[in-house]
Amino acid sequence: MAVPYGKRFPIEFDELFPEGAYVVGAVTAVTEYQSQEDKARNRPVRPRLDEVSGLPLFKVTIADPSAEKDRDKSITVEIAAKVQPVPPPAVNGLPFRPVVLEGLTVQPRAEASGQAKWITWVARATGMRAVGEQKASHGPHAKPGAAMAADARSAAA
Repeated sequence: MAVPYGKRFPIEFDELFPEGAYVVGAVTAVTEYQSQEDKARNRPVRPRLDEVSGLPLFKVTIADPSAEKDRDKSITVEIAAKVQPVPPPAVNGLPFRPVVLEGLTVQPRAEASGQAKWITWVARATGMRAVGEQKASHGPHAKPGAAMAADARSAAA
């Protein structure tokens, strides 16, 4: 069986996070590697771009309460988006923010340490929203009449 290099497999949020997911910390931009020479010459830091979509990458740490092993209790998810995603507000002052990740994919990656070798998974998303919030009504999955209704409202104003 031949699987193309770099293949990403779509996965439903509830399948990957059956007990939900929680943002821990801040969303930060992923940047390209900058050598000491680059820093010494004051070269600008460039954002790293997603190979598939060409969009800038951001990363966020997600707590997964359904993880069986301690090492899997938190993962870093890369989000490809035009602008930096904003996590939902904190609930009751807790440091964890419940979140739903949209457009999830996973990609296998081989890891090695000495003689030991294993497969890990890289999780990527296209966006995030608060639990209970409806999906965005724009983009390729928008309802057909949504744009016309918005145009009608703006024309009436």
